[in-house]
Amino acid sequence: MNLEMRDPAVERIGVLETAALLRELTAGLIAVDDFDEALAALVRIGRDAVDGVSWCGFTALRAGEPAGVAASDERLAGLDDLGHGPDSPAMDAIRRREMILSEHLGREPRWPAWTPRARELGVHGVISAPVDVDEQVIGAINLYAGAADVLTPGHQLTAMLLAEHAGLLLAAVRDRARRAARAGELDSSLLGDGVVGQAIGVIMTQRGCPAEEALDVLRSAASSLDIPLREVADRLVSTVSRPRDT
Repeated sequence: MNLEMRDPAVERIGVLETAALLRELTAGLIAVDDFDEALAALVRIGRDAVDGVSWCGFTALRAGEPAGVAASDERLAGLDDLGHGPDSPAMDAIRRREMILSEHLGREPRWPAWTPRARELGVHGVISAPVDVDEQVIGAINLYAGAADVLTPGHQLTAMLLAEHAGLLLAAVRDRARRAARAGELDSSLLGDGVVGQAIGVIMTQRGCPAEEALDVLRSAASSLDIPLREVADRLVSTVSRPRDT
């Protein structure tokens, strides 16, 4: 698809506006570690930040899991949901790995089941851009216009940049979630470990804190002393177990 940079429509979108969109998207997703929460933030930002776009949706395909959907307006969630059929702009974008555009759904011969539902909901134009997240997740971001013939080459360029940036941020979200899950498994293992578990119990008693906070205290001490966590735990348990002089 030719996105000629000298096209006045592209210039109207503007570099500054696109940069602001990507900056807002980064700020909205940078600390999130839940994928569905990240999708909700993504579609909200996409709707609010792109002129001429009335709604935004996301269709996600996850290996071994049902397709995921996020929508800036729940009324339109069915348009992103593959459960209503495989023929849709989002699925075409995912299958063909390219941007899909319909400027005027009233003249659109593709997606004969999807298009009437979209028009009934007030959608008259759509851009779907593929999003590569990681080896387990692919998807499409869907920008919907409430009027026909308002989606320009500038909107296509914005959709392309939004999809590429979103893919990187969503990959980071999934990586943080995996690391948090591994840390949780490690915490559970440590809490059940003999000497570490005893040391955690000592700290909980002394400080009146929960186990997770006691484990953080042990980790902080191990980091400060530059010695293994288990050694810190052993020293603490040995100290409190040592008989007092009478």
